[in-house]
Amino acid sequence: MNSQVVEAPQIAATKTIVFKKPTVEDGAEMWELVDKSTLDQNSAYKYIMMCEFFSETCVVAKQEGKLVGFVTAFIPPERKDVVFVWQIGVDPSQQGNGIASKLLTELITRKACQNVRFVEATVTPSNKASKSLFRRFARDNQTKCRVSECFSEDLFPSDEHEEELSFRIGPIHS
Repeated sequence: MNSQVVEAPQIAATKTIVFKKPTVEDGAEMWELVDKSTLDQNSAYKYIMMCEFFSETCVVAKQEGKLVGFVTAFIPPERKDVVFVWQIGVDPSQQGNGIASKLLTELITRKACQNVRFVEATVTPSNKASKSLFRRFARDNQTKCRVSECFSEDLFPSDEHEEELSFRIGPIHS
């Protein structure tokens, strides 16, 4: 009797994305991700500093050890019920996969955010992706998203920066 071995078709393994607290070693990768995006580029020092001093309110998304997304945020000292999102970055190859929403969800479930009732951020009028993200985040959390003026164009030193609108999402229910 002739036996024939038939191999089962290979099923592509899903590459799991892990969300975790950043370390200072993540700062350079965050800076590089921003460098290849349309986000405002801050100094590499800013990203390293956020990882060191604000790691409890920052989140990195990694896939097979490679950074594919991040959120930098902080709780303003005078407003303990707010977490201010400074920047969210997602690798262009991963955009559209819900990573930004998952980063925000991970952020607000952190122990450091246990007293947070509002998520705030500033967004330029032309940034459709961020406006959509924050509105969807409010809808998914069954709360409000209030948009108001924040920083006018004339505050910025060059003519190249749009005004910044304030997005306030909440109250967030635990």
